[in-house]
Amino acid sequence: MSDTSFSTLPLSPAQLENLNGLGYVQMTAIQSHSLPLALAGKDLIAQAKTGSGKTAAFALPIIAGLNPRDFGAQALVMCPTRELAAQVTTEIRRLARHHQNIKVVTLVGGQPIGPQIGSLEHGAHIVVGTPGRILDHLRKQTLSVARVRTLVLDEADRMLDMGFMDSIAAIIEATPRSRQTLLFSATYPDDILALSARFQTDPERISVESLHKESQIDQHFYICNKADKQRALHTLLLHYAPAAAVVFCNTKEATREVCRYLGAMHISALALHGDLEQRERDQVMVQFRQKSVRVLVATDVAARGLDIDDLAAVVNYDLPRDAEVYVHRIGRTGRAGKEGLALSLFADSERYKIDSIGEYLNRELSFDAVETLTVSSDKLPPPAYITLCIAGGRKDKVRPGDILGALTGDAGIAGSAVGKIDIMDRAAYVAIETAAAQKALARLRNGKIKGRKFKVRALGG
Repeated sequence: MSDTSFSTLPLSPAQLENLNGLGYVQMTAIQSHSLPLALAGKDLIAQAKTGSGKTAAFALPIIAGLNPRDFGAQALVMCPTRELAAQVTTEIRRLARHHQNIKVVTLVGGQPIGPQIGSLEHGAHIVVGTPGRILDHLRKQTLSVARVRTLVLDEADRMLDMGFMDSIAAIIEATPRSRQTLLFSATYPDDILALSARFQTDPERISVESLHKESQIDQHFYICNKADKQRALHTLLLHYAPAAAVVFCNTKEATREVCRYLGAMHISALALHGDLEQRERDQVMVQFRQKSVRVLVATDVAARGLDIDDLAAVVNYDLPRDAEVYVHRIGRTGRAGKEGLALSLFADSERYKIDSIGEYLNRELSFDAVETLTVSSDKLPPPAYITLCIAGGRKDKVRPGDILGALTGDAGIAGSAVGKIDIMDRAAYVAIETAAAQKALARLRNGKIKGRKFKVRALGG
């Protein structure tokens, strides 16, 4: 099996460290097929759906080719809607956060144009926007695309369906002919192929199979009363007892409610949603990766780039409206040839979603009532580890070996009790087996790392 680690790509060490910190470990199918070509400067026409990881597939080549000292627009990303443009902007900023001064500006309709003009006057390395508003800025001469080296058409088929063909053509005509053009589309209608033929140079065509082998992921569907959904989730987790699970909800409000409920049921859980600040998101992700929390409750947007080694189970607390999103969700388990488990809850009024998923998978799906499940215990075992947060990181010259040495030397903590260690810019996280956590915490607080004292605390799961 080919290696799909990001470390196989010609990316800078700082970029690889940032990807690891964000939870990007293994490339999705669209990333593994497109990134080597895009990083080599090729034009691409790629078949990719929402949720397939395509943002990183075009953002990483853009970031790799940037000149941070040039504040002219070096990359232009066109999206069909302002919501998608906002999501893409957020993801690009996260992927570029190892750079100090990369500026990304969003240009979309439905918002005052004045503040956008002000942002552009201060310079922008990357511009993300909708065709109509981008064209407005070009006509007002408040945006120059004369130095664009990479042009991205994201969800190109949707943009053409919305009648943006003339606007797209006018924008592309204003960019240099020597640019790289990356076109992403869920479908390949004739007008997409015509667009490619008109504006791309010898593009590489990529189409990846998004479905997993049926034998790889064990899928179960359970019908329940809508009012009893939280209790049904509790039953699922107690019956299957996965070592780690990601529970998907359709709204951030639901992630908070489900997380609170699981906590009340003595199941360690953390929520991952769009309202979290980056530091909070980092801490949630670290605890889940370090196995100090058992359940991660997430929305689709917040879970972008989420890649956990050996994820035992994915649970759809809310079934998505789109069958392709379902396939992408469950694809986070059963990776690298391992078996995975996908569990889904639905109410009687949502049977149409089951039919849609079955049609997409080209098979008839069966389901059971959640009441048919047996539960042998009313509790799950607690997480194997507790995560300790040290207030010193990469910029303080703290390395994993320094932390390991501080714990296992005179401190007397067995090396086998120390789990994964993650180093961020200004913080470090170390997983300690629960039985040794208090001793390790006391030793780190009273001792030194590289001859220095750092504040240390245990993160609550």
